[in-house]
Amino acid sequence: MKGRKGIENPAFVPSSPDAPRRSSASPSHVEVSALATNTQRADSQPQESQEPQKSPEPLLPPATPPGAQERAGPESLSEFEEGPCGWGSFQPRCLQRCNTPQGFLLHYCLLALSQGVVVNGLVNISISTIEKRYEMKSSLTGLISSSYDISFCLLSLFVSFFGERGHKPRWLAFASFMIGLGALVFSLPKFFSGKYQLGSLFEDTCLTTRNRTSCTSSSSSLSSYLYVFILGQLLLGTGGTPLYTLGTAFIDDSVPTHKSSLYIGIGYSMSILGPAIGYVLGGQLLTLYIDVGMGESIDIAEDDPRWLGAWWIGFLVSWLFAWSLIIPFSCFPKHLPGTAKIQDGKTSQTHQNKSSSLKHTDENFGKSFKDFPAALKNLMRNTVFMCLVVSTSSEALVTTGFATFLPKFIENQFGLSSSFAATLGGAVLIPGAALGQILGGVLVSKFKMACKNTMKFALLTSMVALVLSFVFLYANCENEPFAGVSESYNGTGELGNLTAPCNADCNCMRSYYYPLCGGNGVQYFSPCFAGCKSSISKSKSKVYYNCSCIERKTEITPTAASSGFEAKAGKCETRCKHLPIFLGIFFVTVIFTFMAGTPITVSILRCVDQRQRALALGIQFMLLRLLGTIPGPIIFGVTIDSTCILWDINECGIKGACWMYDNIKMAHMLVAICVTCKVITISFNGLAVFLYKPPPVGTNVSFQNQKAVVTAVSLECDLNKSRSEG
Repeated sequence: MKGRKGIENPAFVPSSPDAPRRSSASPSHVEVSALATNTQRADSQPQESQEPQKSPEPLLPPATPPGAQERAGPESLSEFEEGPCGWGSFQPRCLQRCNTPQGFLLHYCLLALSQGVVVNGLVNISISTIEKRYEMKSSLTGLISSSYDISFCLLSLFVSFFGERGHKPRWLAFASFMIGLGALVFSLPKFFSGKYQLGSLFEDTCLTTRNRTSCTSSSSSLSSYLYVFILGQLLLGTGGTPLYTLGTAFIDDSVPTHKSSLYIGIGYSMSILGPAIGYVLGGQLLTLYIDVGMGESIDIAEDDPRWLGAWWIGFLVSWLFAWSLIIPFSCFPKHLPGTAKIQDGKTSQTHQNKSSSLKHTDENFGKSFKDFPAALKNLMRNTVFMCLVVSTSSEALVTTGFATFLPKFIENQFGLSSSFAATLGGAVLIPGAALGQILGGVLVSKFKMACKNTMKFALLTSMVALVLSFVFLYANCENEPFAGVSESYNGTGELGNLTAPCNADCNCMRSYYYPLCGGNGVQYFSPCFAGCKSSISKSKSKVYYNCSCIERKTEITPTAASSGFEAKAGKCETRCKHLPIFLGIFFVTVIFTFMAGTPITVSILRCVDQRQRALALGIQFMLLRLLGTIPGPIIFGVTIDSTCILWDINECGIKGACWMYDNIKMAHMLVAICVTCKVITISFNGLAVFLYKPPPVGTNVSFQNQKAVVTAVSLECDLNKSRSEG
């Protein structure tokens, strides 16, 4: 086919009202015998687009049943193996009920669910506990979190390139094994680090006899378990690579194109629901003591700062669940029954330009590593594909940034606790993202959108999300009064200094942040900085009395029956009432943002060569991580830190976490990031729509072989169909 005017090996699209019905192929699209080519070249092309049934008959091989010769050659047999579900000669009849696209989708969803539970659920919710138990800095735990993306980036290209021509269900069996193994390895430090030793309880009230903590740097052997956690994440990344590249390509192979978006949307939505299940499961397990089951009784409650939960149990459950999927995936055939018939009904919508056409027509192309550079170069020069990849990467930067820092935004803007803010953030992000993925897939499937219409749909949803993203400007709330930061200590002290004459003798530690709200409506850094000398625990919260920094005329003797108090634990209630409206609008914003996810994935599968779909997904996910998910949290973190007005500074003078932010500035900065990324997304999505050039009407390719004789047989089958329909 090299040097022809038409396309050479495009992807497939279904026969639908939006996509042209497959008819007899033009001679500019296939290579047959010289006589057949000359016969067609005279008058076939002009008539084909008008009346496909009246195309003149070229000279062809003897008539054969449709697809018979296509599956006859040894290349076809090795490349296109439809078969029963089972292992070798063991093929139970009961398993054949699962040997369908729906059966494969079920197991794909379960694997995507387990991957999401571990990687984006259990790992994230366990990070703070791991920091305390193994005495790690946040920078080290950040390295643990990013190890998954590093592994994915390193392997995605190679796995997708070699797996495209391989047995994809067995690759997913391998993915199940690696995800389970990664979860198991991640839990191992619990069993080798011994029992957790409780320290002494820190007294948070004002003590004039408190000893000043000296600045000492100590290193613990527990931090060496960092490498075990990183290894677990690397194994999880190895398992996630074939799941989202080869698994998606296999689904696209097995269903008609107008249903592909629905199946992919359902699969991707399960990977989004996984983190929600992981957070719920992990949150419940953290209410159990870390050494549960070791026969050790403890006398501390869950609200004690020394409490550590059983973070490791969820990883063991995920290990067993992931490994239970190895056997089901290993029994699927290389291609599901009926795949050949489905592919026979598809036409091409590969983007057409001189640089994106695949020049290799050898059926063995892609089986050797030496073909990798040529295949990679071909995809990188596909302008539509690269525009879509940049578009998704920009969107990923925003989504991962908000997934990481939305709870912090809600906590600071509306004065909520960290746990409740995280619950609200998850309640908005997870259902909204899952609903958006499914809706996007359903709408593309229902209206049978062709490639260009799919990209236009994604462009429209991104524009709506851009308009809705300005909700952050509406949600911004002014900071509540904070003693020593925005409010003085009853007219004493200086702004920017937490120490004042009323607490100078308390020897307070600035590294211990335990906010409380005074009866005067002012928030204090800790009971010590408020000068509180006594406290009592009530049913729901702890209250403090005799606070020297809070004006009160009479001294109170704390009793259980006391109704009056000077301060209570926790932040002061915010006067900002925009939370319900903000959550509602942001929920809709998340839906429209993720509605573009499935259509963009389907567009990528359509605009690249049939044999390069898995590699295209590999490139997409690699760049998506390099340009989106890895720098996203970093950019958001640096931006949010720039709005900090109260830092944690320890005894050594080292700056730690931020305790208080400028709410107005934070809202404006987040809007600036969001709008910038949305504009990039819309620009490259619109550029992809503008640059996209569909192939000529009626173009089709053979699914399993690119040789001229096979294409000629396909051409004959098309003519037989045309004559029977005519």
